[in-house]
Parts: sequence; structure tokens; C-alpha cells
Amino acid sequence: MVQIISTMKFLMNYGVNLGSFLGLSAMMIPFIVSIILPFIAFISVLFVYNKMISDNEIVVMMASGCSPKNIARPALTLAAILTGLHFLLNLWIVPMTQAKFYDTQWNLRYGLAHLKLQEASFTELTHGLVVYVDKVSGHSLKQIMLSDNRNNDAKFVVFADQGELVATVRGLSIVMTNGSLQADAKSTIIGNFDTFDMDLSLNEQNDNNTFRVRRLPTKQLVNSLFEKKAIKQHQSIATELSTRFLGPLMNFILVVLCLTILLRSSLLRRRTSFAPVISVISMSVIMATFMSMSNMLTGGRDLLLLASGLCITTIVIIGFLFKK
Repeated sequence: MVQIISTMKFLMNYGVNLGSFLGLSAMMIPFIVSIILPFIAFISVLFVYNKMISDNEIVVMMASGCSPKNIARPALTLAAILTGLHFLLNLWIVPMTQAKFYDTQWNLRYGLAHLKLQEASFTELTHGLVVYVDKVSGHSLKQIMLSDNRNNDAKFVVFADQGELVATVRGLSIVMTNGSLQADAKSTIIGNFDTFDMDLSLNEQNDNNTFRVRRLPTKQLVNSLFEKKAIKQHQSIATELSTRFLGPLMNFILVVLCLTILLRSSLLRRRTSFAPVISVISMSVIMATFMSMSNMLTGGRDLLLLASGLCITTIVIIGFLFKK
């Protein structure tokens, strides 16, 4: 929700229409679903099986000869389906939609920046960059004044008779003609020019080039993690791979954990059961431990150790579930 709400800035700052905003929001849905899916599986099983225990249905089923394996089969089937769906989301859909989200966000933020230019008024395109345009006709501008204070060591003011907005691989630029420039660095420099190309979003472009592991294909992440040369982003890569490959297993682990606690407590036949509370606490502990350990990974070896730990935990919990 925070991610979606943050995109609403486009409606005010960049003149983005409602359709584009809804499109950006839709691109965030697969990522959000991938986060909440294990909790959905856990809550579903907790609600249904606790209801069956409260109505003594589990006791009747066991008395009629049903084994814990048979009683748990529907929940385990659900967990297996959600685990497969989660793998599909994490390994393919989420990286693809996140890459599309950031690319679309970039285009909306900088490709439509010319919509902010108002005639006969000062417009702050970004912090420290102010533009005044007397007349705007499409991408053509007349009587331009541009003040760039983004770099304290190289401030300058540009005046030009004409200009044109041009989209480049760097972002949005103004190509100005017939003007003058006054720069204030270590000394004041004044000069005239026939043509001057001004990059409007260079500083923000650098922010866009920061390493975003969430948008990278899974194959590329795996190759980057096991490269021999040192990469500064090894920790973030390992954490992201843990989320993609081990996160889906939490669907199955949490479901098995919930089943074990609920079904074992139903055998006690107490009127008041704290099994739901114990299940929630256990789920919180396991998820917190998994997330903490994922954020502490530094490479492929740590990732394999965490995967082994999850497999052992799953086997132990299943052993308690099917124990007679």
C-alpha cells in the first residue's frame, strides 16, 4: 500500500492521468501478492481447522478411523498449489512486472516533464532546477530562462531566445539556441552560445541507475551471485534469491506448522484450547527468523545453508504431524 500510495505523487507533480496511475498500481499487485501469500495460506488453514475442532468434527473423524494424514490432506494440497503459484510469481512474474513498473515510472516522471512547463511562469522541475518559459508550443519553447543550482560548485543561469524539448537515453533535455550563460564556480564566467544542450534530470537519472535486484531476471541474479569477481551487491542478491527460491516454501512450512499444532491439540479434548494463539506465535517466530536470516546472507554458501535449515525444519514438523 505504501508503494501504491507513493505513486500518487505523479497525479500532482507530473500531470499523470488516472489511467496511468491505475496501470502503475496494477503492476505492484504481483509483488504484494507474493508477500502476503504465506500469511493467506496460514490464516485459511487456521480458520477452517479451528472451526472443525470447535465443532468436534476432527474428533469424530479420528474416532471413525481417519488418520492425521487424511485429515491434513486438503490443507497440504492447498499449500502445494500455493507454493507452486508462489514460485511462478517470484521467479518470473514479479521480476517482469517490477521491471515494467520502474521503466514506466521513469517514463512518466521524466518523459512527461514538459507538461509541467507553464507559459510566463517559473517552474521548479526538480530541487534546484528552475525554468521560465515565455511561450510553449508543443516541444518548442521561446524566451527561456533556466537556473541550475543542483551543484553548489557549479551554479549557472542560462538565457535563450528559443529551445526545444528532446527525449534522449539520459532523460529529458532542452536544446537552446541564441543565448547567454552565466556560471558561478570558483570564478564568474559569462559567455554567449549558438547551441546549448541542457540535461534536465541528470541527478535523478543517477538515482534510477541504482542496483534494483527486484527487477532483475532470476537467471541473471544467480549468475551474478556465483561470479568469482567481487560484487558489492552480493548481500542484496543473496537476500533476493532467498526471497524468490525459499519464500514460496514458507507456504508449505506454515501450513504444516498450523496443522501440527491444531491437530495435536485436538487430541487433548480440552474445552478451552490455546492452539490458535500458539499457532500465531509460532508463525510469527518462524517468519521473523526466516526474514532476519535472509537479510544476513552474504553469498551462495549462506543461501544453501538456509535452504538446508528450512528443509530440516519442514521434515521435523511433518514428523510430528504424522506421529501416531
